[in-house]
Formats: sequence, structure tokens, C-alpha cells
Amino acid sequence: MARLRRLIEPGTRATPDLLAALRALARPLRATADLDPLIERIGDARCALLGEATHGTREFTTWRAALSRRLIVEAGASFIAVEGDWPDCYRVNRYVKGYADAGSSARAVLRAFDRWPTWMWANEEVADLVEWLRRHNEGRPEEQRVGFYGLDVYSLWDSLREVMRYLEGAAPDALPAARRALRCFEPYADDAHEYARATVLVPESCQAEAVKLLAEVRKRAPEFGADGRDGHFVAEQNALVVKNAEAYYRAMVRSDAASWNVRDGHMADTLDRLLEQHGPSGRAIVWAHNTHVGDARFTDMAERGEVNLGQLARERHGEERVALVAFGAHRGTVIAARAWDALMEVMRLPVGRPESWEDLLHEAGGRDQLLIFEPGRLPEESLAWRGHRAVGVVYHPEYDRYGNYVPTVLPRRYDALLFVDESQAVRPLHLAPRAEKEPPETYPSGV
Repeated sequence: MARLRRLIEPGTRATPDLLAALRALARPLRATADLDPLIERIGDARCALLGEATHGTREFTTWRAALSRRLIVEAGASFIAVEGDWPDCYRVNRYVKGYADAGSSARAVLRAFDRWPTWMWANEEVADLVEWLRRHNEGRPEEQRVGFYGLDVYSLWDSLREVMRYLEGAAPDALPAARRALRCFEPYADDAHEYARATVLVPESCQAEAVKLLAEVRKRAPEFGADGRDGHFVAEQNALVVKNAEAYYRAMVRSDAASWNVRDGHMADTLDRLLEQHGPSGRAIVWAHNTHVGDARFTDMAERGEVNLGQLARERHGEERVALVAFGAHRGTVIAARAWDALMEVMRLPVGRPESWEDLLHEAGGRDQLLIFEPGRLPEESLAWRGHRAVGVVYHPEYDRYGNYVPTVLPRRYDALLFVDESQAVRPLHLAPRAEKEPPETYPSGV
């Protein structure tokens, strides 16, 4: 790390040698067969983490789906785990595995994703993958069916209600612990931010109730018999979400780094639990934002004391058993919103900021391309920290060049990158997004 820090030179212009090396490293990305080198690079890695620079880009989803299908068919991947809520994603899991009363279609199941931002998973591109998973699983023994799970920690109330439902059916004498937790959270009316603010003003919290609920469910987990082998896992996972979500929201109003670490720690723990559930030969595909997938040690996140899923996966499983794959774009369109809970919009994704990695890759190739980072294939200046675009669900494209870029040592943060020169927005299943707006008249060079 000390060596990398000496090479930090923000805004440094790329030399012809670096551009030439990037051109030599890049492979064209046009058809599924072009993923062959990446399939070979992933090899027998137990975890393939697939990122995205935005939550609303069609190509990121379609290429991740194409890669996931190949990893399932050719490499025996056991499940897909995404940056989504456990209860919502578990409904998708029930559908793809053909469980009783699991829903009539992928689109019907995905439309039940009603927590903002709905377009992250409730879109046509994900629906196509979910239907493929359903067909792939048909006729297979239960232990060979590929699952679909959520890694995130936001679903406090939904998970608490799911625990109540399980206990009512399987262990009614354990309901008092669930009711005590429910009564504790009830005054906040499903508003996690209200709960978080309340813990600042009042020392008491619902932490003890959440911990006791998890202990009770863990004691009772073998009694749950629904959904085959998933049934023994689901109740405990929902109780774990309740405990960790309570900790996340309590930390959120005190420290950005602390709440981030609670969230990514929960995602890493959930990934490990899923791998354990699928046995020694289980292999995971993860879909999450680049900020979760790329190793935080090679960004400025490390200076803020933040860790992330990619870093934890490498540390826990070993770098040779983990593949970190990023997705980025130079320009195009994207689905996002201008404020939390606001109506989604199709927005312009401006061209990459000068001297950013997006700008360099466009200049070096000007096409969709795959780069696999190998020791010795790039000059030393590739280890300089350059901006790498990261767009969230709230986005203001007119200010893109003044933010949204994470200082990154790209060849160390990831093992590979799929780069789209011009992107398109995903197609949401919910209400149609607002019509695309004209870019501001100073676009793309100012405010």
C-alpha cells in the first residue's frame, strides 16, 4: 500500500505508453463468446463478484446475466446473490426453484419489489434472467437448483414480519420474543430513519430485543420444514437481518463509516452463510455496485476506515478463490432519480471526466471492451490513483464531473473490467420513468 500511495497523482495525463498498453490489453466485447477469456480467468474461483457503475444501466445487467448463465452452465455456480433485500429476493428464489404458490411469472414476482428504488431489480433485463433460471431449474433435483438471494440489510420491518409468520406456523411458543421486538419497533411505523434519529435522543434502543429474537430463532431453526433445505435457513436469515438492520440504522446517524461497515459486513456474512448452506462445492455469483465489489483498499474508502464486500471476500477466501469484475461506461443514458424517493428518470450519463479511467479507456479503445488485469501487462503508471465513476440511485448528471468519481487503482481494485462505450437505461417494470430531459445548455463542460 505504501508503494501505491507514493504514486497518487490526481489529474495526471496518461502517457502514450499507458494508452498503448490499455489498447493491447483490451479485447472486443460484442457477443457472449467474447467472455471466454473472463470465464477462464474466473476459473475455479468460489466467488465471482460482478459489479456495476450505476444501478440503472441495461448493458451492465445483460452482460452480467450472460456471464452468470455461463458460470451456472459451465462452472456449476450454485446461486446468485444480489444487493437486494432478503424477503423480496427470496420470493424470486421460490419462483426460480418452482416452489408451491411461488408466483405466475418472473414479472409478477419482481413487481412485488415495492421499496424504492424499484428499478434496481424490477426491470425487464432481470426478468429475462429470472425466467431463464426457472427453465434451467425445471426437472433438476432440489440440491441442484440454482438459487437467487438478497444480501442487503435494509428490510428491518419486512424481515421482522417474516419471522413472525414463520413462528406462527412452526413454533408458536417462540412468538413472545418476536412480539417483544415488534412492540419495540412499532412506534416508528416502518420508518427506519425515524428509529435511527430516536436512538440519538433516547439511550434505549431495540438492540436487545433484536438479539434475543435471533437467539430464539436459531434455537428453533430445525423446526422449520417449508421450502426444502431453504426452509431451515430462511427464518434465521430474516432474524439476522433484523439484528443487523437495527445496528445499521443506529450507526447511520452517528458515523458514515460505521454504518457502511455494518452493511458490507452483513453482506459478507450472508454470502458466507449461503456458501456454507450450499456445501464445500458451492460457488457464488454476486451482483452489487462497484463500490461494494471492488476492493476498498485500492480506493480512498480505506482512508475513511471503510471496508467492503470485495475486500472481505478476498481476505476471507483468498484472492485466488475470488474474482472481482467491474462494469463501467463512458457515456449514454441511465435510470436514476434526483432525490431519495423521487420519481425515476432516464438521465444522460455525460462523457467520462478528463483523465478519469472512463476517459482513458474511451481514448484507448472507443468501443465496448473486456480488460483482464494481469501482473506485468500494464506500466507502473497504471498504479496511479485516477477517478473511476460511481453513480448511485440519486444522481445529478449536470454535476457529474465535480463528484461521482472514486480515486482508484484500477488494476488492483478489480481482476477484470467490462467497459461499455455508450450505455442505455434499464427498462423498469413499474411506472414508466419520466421522459429523458435535454442536457443543460452548458453540457458537458460546466454547470
